[in-house]
Amino acid sequence: MSESHVAKQDENRKNIPFMRYGYAGFVLLGLYMLVFTHEWMIGVSNLGIALIFDPFDQKVSWSDRPQYQRIWLIAHLVLISSLLIYGLFIR
Repeated sequence: MSESHVAKQDENRKNIPFMRYGYAGFVLLGLYMLVFTHEWMIGVSNLGIALIFDPFDQKVSWSDRPQYQRIWLIAHLVLISSLLIYGLFIR
């Protein structure tokens, strides 16, 4: 392998796992708050913060992303919006 190829692989390994760990961490924290502590709005806000940490490759523009990635992120956003509306107005 060439030296530049190894450097590119190292750069990708540094960025993507950090974002995935951040995403997974906030999702788990949000679910923990919702299920075990019953802190509804804190759990919803943690799930919303998870979207900041895009778990997919951020260098790819929205229109160039695969369909499953767009569906995943939109479904996450719809879930957050639904939980927020439920927490504010119904609960």
